[in-house]
Amino acid sequence: MQNSKFQEFETDLKRNQKSAGQKLSTFFYNEETGEFMGRTAGSWGKILLFYVIFYAALAALFSVCMATFLQHYINPRVPRLQQDYGVIGTSPGLGFRPLPEDVRSTLIWYKGTGYDSYSYWEDQLIDFLSVYKKKGQTAGAGQNIYNCDFQNPPPPGKVCDVDIRDWHPCTQENHFSFHKSSPCIFLKLNRIFGWRPEFYTGEDDLPQDMPVGLQEQIRNITSENIHRGNMVWVSCQGETPADRENIGPLRYIPQAGFPGYYYPYNNAEGYLSPLVAVHLQRPKTGIVINIECRAWARNIMYDRKERIGLVHFEIMIE
Repeated sequence: MQNSKFQEFETDLKRNQKSAGQKLSTFFYNEETGEFMGRTAGSWGKILLFYVIFYAALAALFSVCMATFLQHYINPRVPRLQQDYGVIGTSPGLGFRPLPEDVRSTLIWYKGTGYDSYSYWEDQLIDFLSVYKKKGQTAGAGQNIYNCDFQNPPPPGKVCDVDIRDWHPCTQENHFSFHKSSPCIFLKLNRIFGWRPEFYTGEDDLPQDMPVGLQEQIRNITSENIHRGNMVWVSCQGETPADRENIGPLRYIPQAGFPGYYYPYNNAEGYLSPLVAVHLQRPKTGIVINIECRAWARNIMYDRKERIGLVHFEIMIE
């Protein structure tokens, strides 16, 4: 009796055991419960709906973040940090050309009329001015140039021309007058995105430390046309009394300053910085002359010790 019961139990146990193939088949589809891969159709529907909503929200959040990032941080024409928040600040400095080979030096030195001596400085200026002479080969320059004047600033997206063809004697054809021991030095105002100069509005507004000759020139210009006073003025002189005596007369070409219609600088396609050529007409030879050039506007700070609002260089002609 006991043996028959044991055999009966053993037979039922064998019936409940399934092979690996049967288990795999049941996993993919269980006829008894209607489950597919362990879940009913309703369960699969809920989990798929959850993941669709989750990844859609994640993709939308990522898209918003990327759009914000690209708009505010990677605009190739608009710097992220400007003026007070930028490295340069709100007061532009001056730069000069040609530059010495040694970046630590500010000395322009050559031997009189010898071509081999001044050829380096001439080549430097030719290279620097090449974009001004070949504007048609500069991206965007040709179609964006606008004929500006003091009462007609450029419309948005346009730039003012800088025509250096008639700046005699400061031209390539005349070797920038280096061969006559009366070299031309080119000045430019450093670019600050969005910066607008604050002009001196009248003769009573001129600073007391401005050179007398420049003050007289401003009065004469503004008496003829008040709008022509909208300039960032420039003056150069020797740093010491001896330097002032040795530097000789100076001529500014085309004028002693940068016209206000070139500003603000907005990195428009084809923009070229305005220039001033300073012609040293009769500098004393055989001695180093220390020269300081300063930019003049109400919102350009000046500090000789910190070299703010000015540029310093030396010149020596043997």
